Amino acid sequence: MKKTTYCIALIAAVASFTLFGTNLLASDKDDKIESAAKNSYVFKTYLKNDDIQITSVDGVVTLTGSVSEESSKSLAGDTVTSLSGVKGVHNKLEMKGKIPDAYSDAWLITKVKTTLLFHRNVNAMTTEVLSENGIITLRGKADSEAQKSLTDEYAKDVAGVKSVKNEIVVLNSIMKKSDKNMGQKLEAMNESIDDASITALVKTTFLYHHSTSAIQINVETKEGVVTLDGKASNEAEKALITKLANDVHGVKDVVNNMKVMDK
Repeated sequence: MKKTTYCIALIAAVASFTLFGTNLLASDKDDKIESAAKNSYVFKTYLKNDDIQITSVDGVVTLTGSVSEESSKSLAGDTVTSLSGVKGVHNKLEMKGKIPDAYSDAWLITKVKTTLLFHRNVNAMTTEVLSENGIITLRGKADSEAQKSLTDEYAKDVAGVKSVKNEIVVLNSIMKKSDKNMGQKLEAMNESIDDASITALVKTTFLYHHSTSAIQINVETKEGVVTLDGKASNEAEKALITKLANDVHGVKDVVNNMKVMDK
């Protein structure tokens, strides 16, 4: 009888230890997920002024709180989804204040600014964006004609934009060797941009460009190299997708495995 009681107690102790150890391991993984999300480039750069709470339970992450921009909700969700160990995401983030009506001037200004913000070869931070009846006016300074033209191209590719007045001034002075434009500065920061953030930025970029918003594109990133899978209508569309992904902050290279349907 005593032997039986001892065996039962031993089994219970082992089971309790195993359960405790499993729970401790799960808790440790959840802590790492929450920490990785908070310390990601996206959360520290684009979402730093938003009120976002991150809770992970057994790899399932719940996002609560509020964000100031429409794009921030999907950006936060995509970033967390791409983190190692995440099994699922419940995105319960809400918008602060009133959401502008779709295709209104206020809505278009936000869309254009967001589209420019994720690209490294335009001066998004110094570009002023105005809108009147769907006509976008761009003002600011560019380091070259190519940069000015690229800013124009990206603005025109936002759904709802009727036309663009590009009043950006190209700097005439020759840049010193010690000077760098925004794209070059971001290149130096690439190593600090995590793969989850790059994946989220590329996905959001495709969503905000009218030419790619309806295309189903799978995006994966490893050590800054982005791999794309899906179906493109033609070679031109595939080339555009590669171009847009290449111009996203943190991207070191793009491997486009998308199949062209017109072949």
